[in-house]
Amino acid sequence: MPVNRVARAGALAAACAVWALAQTPAPDNSARKKLIETLDAIADQQLAERASAIAHLQTRADAERRKAHVRETVLNLIGGLPEHHGPVAVKQFGSLSEDGFRIEKLAYESLPGLWVTANLYLPAGGNGPFPAVLLAPGHEASGKQSQYSFGGNFARAGVIALAIDPLGQGERLQYFDPGEKKSTIGGSTGEHGEVNVPAMLLGEDVARYFINDSMRGIDYLISRRDVNAQAIGALGCSGGGTSTAYLAALDDRVKVAGVACYITSFKELLPSATGVQEAEQSIPHFIEEGLDFGDWVELFAPKPYAIISTTNDMFPFEGAKQTREEAARFYKLYGAEDKLQWITGPGGHGNLGPISPAILGFFLHYLKNAPAGGAPFTSLRIQNPAELLCTPTGQVSTSIGGDTVPSIIQSHAAANLPKTHPSATEVAEDIRGLAGVVARPSTRPPVAATLSTEQREGYRVEKITLQSEDGEAPAFVAVPSAAGLKPAVLMLDSQPEKLAGVGGDFDRLAKSGHVVMALGPKPSPPGTEGLKSPYLGAFNLLSLRAALVGKTILGMRVDDAIRAVDWLTDRGDVDSKAITAYGSGAMGAVALHAAVLDPRIRNVVIENTLAAYRMVLDQPLHRNIPEIAIPGVLAKYDMGDLLMALAPRSVTVIDPRDATGARIPADEFRKQLGYVFSRASDRVKLVERAPADPLPLD
Repeated sequence: MPVNRVARAGALAAACAVWALAQTPAPDNSARKKLIETLDAIADQQLAERASAIAHLQTRADAERRKAHVRETVLNLIGGLPEHHGPVAVKQFGSLSEDGFRIEKLAYESLPGLWVTANLYLPAGGNGPFPAVLLAPGHEASGKQSQYSFGGNFARAGVIALAIDPLGQGERLQYFDPGEKKSTIGGSTGEHGEVNVPAMLLGEDVARYFINDSMRGIDYLISRRDVNAQAIGALGCSGGGTSTAYLAALDDRVKVAGVACYITSFKELLPSATGVQEAEQSIPHFIEEGLDFGDWVELFAPKPYAIISTTNDMFPFEGAKQTREEAARFYKLYGAEDKLQWITGPGGHGNLGPISPAILGFFLHYLKNAPAGGAPFTSLRIQNPAELLCTPTGQVSTSIGGDTVPSIIQSHAAANLPKTHPSATEVAEDIRGLAGVVARPSTRPPVAATLSTEQREGYRVEKITLQSEDGEAPAFVAVPSAAGLKPAVLMLDSQPEKLAGVGGDFDRLAKSGHVVMALGPKPSPPGTEGLKSPYLGAFNLLSLRAALVGKTILGMRVDDAIRAVDWLTDRGDVDSKAITAYGSGAMGAVALHAAVLDPRIRNVVIENTLAAYRMVLDQPLHRNIPEIAIPGVLAKYDMGDLLMALAPRSVTVIDPRDATGARIPADEFRKQLGYVFSRASDRVKLVERAPADPLPLD
């Protein structure tokens, strides 16, 4: 789907007559803010197109066609659902007798070797069959333990409740460190994000595993004799609201749904302080493909659905109102507007206490034909929450063992990755399609502004900004004093100010007669996304935000690199047939992608750059990958294919890195990219260099 890009150029900083590169500038978030505004503007236009499509729905047949389209689109975006067959394997771990209900502690197998720990709340009396509800907790570290009060109240009211541990929470830490007795990654959202990275590279989303866990939970419930398979509900709050919305939309066996503190609208969420929050909540291309929160609700029509909101939630209340109004019109096409309820209450995120009676009453009305309205609800708290743990050690990994989602993704990739390598033409097309690159080599240079100039021995340095569709890119340009055409080097680095200092590569190249441009990445500064986990790095949430509208950080930087080459080739002192692109770290990946798309780049040098995206699958603990992540890239190409596509141009690789950022020995690099060295060993040069060594350009 084409992306309508919206340019937002900010005012240029006031020019300074003299500046010192050695000084560290004060943090300036304006560039990052402008980029977010640009991405949000793209989202606004895509959401407006969706709103127009929704407004044209006039009949129930229209609604059914819309539902079929949305369901197919969602399944494509998450990579489909994992295949599972046959009865659900279950392990029992004892039970508890509580006041008016019992709790069975168990684990069920979601996929072969993947176990989901759960508490099953059962009525103390009667033989059933009873209605049943799947309870999905939010992102609490405690997982299912947080569901004790709702589970007990459902059971007392004659409804079986299955409270599960989502992956990365409770007893299901995917990166559990037995020595430290905690997750290596950090909190649950960090675990979700780390798992999602390899899934994203395959063209999938970690959401597919959340949904599958829930579906297998439903499989388990309906396999029980004491469960009425025709009266199944699902309730979740926050992160649990997310997985419940997904489950309800895709599993027809769910007859009643309640989604708390999640439903809003992207129109309100994106510009809010909350913004993009979580991996499974930010499915790549979701907005670009014409989807919004309302689609989760509308896929459930005409069955009973409760949107549950608190007035001061981090998920904007106004967005929930907008979605409720849209979904009400959709439900009306079925003559079922009374089955869509909006249960609201005071307070912040997850404050369900004041509205718990209304929530329970909603489910009892539609699952047990109880009178409409609130139901008696008693706030319950277990004296010792550890009693709700199922496994002897409190973790699946050290009690049951088996697979983790990262290992399942790795196995899935081994069976499904392409067995052949694409042509150079195919690689170029895939880069544009997957990374969202729009820039093409042009004779029209981008608008540039010179902010300041400094004279040095043998050359001058200009501090400039280049403007593009995505905002401004800072750069430092060294111009030798000698006359005539000169070779040029485009240097891509995360710290252009530092790179442009005296005594380094920038300085040496300028003194040797090169026009040198040190181009900074977009955005700068990166933000505070590392709070999710230091493993995800500082670009995690921005990467998710970009992916929602069909963009990538890498792709936007490639746009800047191509625009920079436009600017260089327009100069009268640059030899357009002698342009080299150099990239360090994540910017090395940018340099490779840009060179494939821009034949004016005649030579490429990359340093400290990821050797292969495939290494992210092989190393479950990876670092800083969101900065260069491209959804679906491994289904099409890898770094080695970029090297092949650059033929007959040469590439110099300095100190390549694995997915953790560690340096790879030369023999390991050649092993990882064996198919490249078997065909192009004369073009790909592997080099080691010490900090004081000059940059090798030949």
